[in-house]
Amino acid sequence: MTELVAAGFVILGLGFFAAGGIGLLRLPDLHSRLHALTKADNLGLGLLAAGLALHDGGVLTAVKLFLVWLLVLAASATSAHLIAQQALRRERPRAPGAPETGAGNRADSLDHPLLRTAPARRGSKTERHSAATLGRKE
Repeated sequence: MTELVAAGFVILGLGFFAAGGIGLLRLPDLHSRLHALTKADNLGLGLLAAGLALHDGGVLTAVKLFLVWLLVLAASATSAHLIAQQALRRERPRAPGAPETGAGNRADSLDHPLLRTAPARRGSKTERHSAATLGRKE
């Protein structure tokens, strides 16, 4: 019975790895691809490690596999964050006077298409506040 559950975990893990690979090939942009890879591959590795730990039956092996999985979780999250952050920095133009490093100023971060909100009505309080915050004159 344990071997059957272990085989099920391994097969599910391989399925998640396949889904992550398909997501890498089929999704349109970098951020979607990163999301598919980190989520699917991390879950796939966790299921694979659980299946191998059940198959082996040893506590020491299970602990080692769990620690490897935790290390991969931390490494993949960190690397995906750094790759996405660098891609965002390359896509958006620098605001005048923005520092060379760091996230930039508020005007710079509002220029990114994912962070834009619907336009406010002309002359509304929100529009005047946004114009004042960004240093524009009405």
